[in-house]
Amino acid sequence: MADTLLKCATRHVRLFTARVEQEELIPSPDQLTLDLDPDNEFIWNEGAINQVQQHFQQLVETAAGSELSDYVLRRIGTELEGSIRRLLQNGELSYNPEARVQNFSMGLPRTPELL
Repeated sequence: MADTLLKCATRHVRLFTARVEQEELIPSPDQLTLDLDPDNEFIWNEGAINQVQQHFQQLVETAAGSELSDYVLRRIGTELEGSIRRLLQNGELSYNPEARVQNFSMGLPRTPELL
């Protein structure tokens, strides 16, 4: 299993059973790497990034001791998607108007007129 790279891809989160070395993913059965918002759909601030990273760390700690399976990765990815949605709904995160695609996958933008 050491040479097998497992991955989970949601709309805004990609997880890999790997570590990063010189910008390359190296399979690692006991380490998770997070790629957050690979399509740059959101405008991130340091606080929002920290909140998602902290939630990621909590989820990894909760899964500690169990095998990193497809199911575990999907569960973590889904939980992180929920965190991103909450940040967007709370106004702590906003859509990137310069993003390649504007599909408002987490709901319509929150503007003062809609609040």
